[in-house]
Amino acid sequence: MIIGILKERAPERRVALTPETARSFIASGSVILFESGAGAEACLHDAEYRNEGVRISTRNEVLADSDCILSISGPSAGEFETWGNGRILIGHLNITGNAALLDKLISHKTTAFSLDLLPRTSIAQSMDILSSMATVSGYKAVLDAANHLYRFFPMFMSASGTVKPARVLILGAGVAGLQALATARRLGAVVEVFDVRAAVKEEVHSLGGKFIEVAGAREDTGAGGYAVEQEEDYKKRQSELIQNHAIKSDVIICAAQIPGKKAPVLLLSRTVESMASGSVIVDLASSTGGNCELTIHDSIITHHDITIIGKTDYPSQMAMDASRMYSNNLLGFTRLLIDSSGKIKLNMEDEILKNTCLTHEGKIVNEKLIAVVKS
Repeated sequence: MIIGILKERAPERRVALTPETARSFIASGSVILFESGAGAEACLHDAEYRNEGVRISTRNEVLADSDCILSISGPSAGEFETWGNGRILIGHLNITGNAALLDKLISHKTTAFSLDLLPRTSIAQSMDILSSMATVSGYKAVLDAANHLYRFFPMFMSASGTVKPARVLILGAGVAGLQALATARRLGAVVEVFDVRAAVKEEVHSLGGKFIEVAGAREDTGAGGYAVEQEEDYKKRQSELIQNHAIKSDVIICAAQIPGKKAPVLLLSRTVESMASGSVIVDLASSTGGNCELTIHDSIITHHDITIIGKTDYPSQMAMDASRMYSNNLLGFTRLLIDSSGKIKLNMEDEILKNTCLTHEGKIVNEKLIAVVKS
């Protein structure tokens, strides 16, 4: 199989394949075509790929000759004429927000896989791009908060007096929230964590955080470990408790999301206005509406002396390690598609392939995507 790697469109700095994982693909019998400069923004240069046996090519050559393209966002809709019909595309495609790309996938009979739709099973863990990138986001969110905060994170005792440790509140104890907790603790902060799932309490305690619990949360064993929508009575008690803890916090990291739905609003404007001047909020849920009522996606604003950061591009800011993690996820996934001789094998009954496949043979085959298109 000929695998193509394209340079991602700005402002994305990651690359879908690193030299180390390229070596593994080539060892299994695949040929790698790599657009010149595709890894430069992640400090991964053509010479490193060439040393592993990768063929450095132009963008048009990659599109024209590749059986499969490994990507983050995929080629643009206008590039499908060069790429041709019946090929394979693997990435994090966010197809519901890109009707033009979906039309091209269908008309060119592309078999497209989006790894954000992976089932939460033990077998799929090595392919889980959401968890990998959430790890990066949780880490960077705390560092970004520390850079904007007007005080120290750790406690200091010196001749000039004692500096109390910063108080950090984390909303959502998924992968990003737990990584934020671990990072904030390493920096010396006192950390509290809220989540509707009682099952994460032990993990929060093991990382040195205090778990904030609101009794009566609804949990769904069929949600694959994700949070689910709560009843109105619970939301009211939740809001009151979060407000009480938020107004005492120097930093709030918002990381609460519900797959396929708008992010729950957990921080109201009146809560923000009750926080101490100079406090910082980092909202990792900004792309789905935000956990803070005042968040503006892809923007940093100041409201009543509170800095509110609405960012979701932290993986791109840590492009080298984020690319390595993403690339390893792709390697794990493509092992389901490539046999020992490097040839394509498509078992569409496989649970992982079935869940992640968007389009195949000119049709939408993913049930979630079909429901979105019909609505």
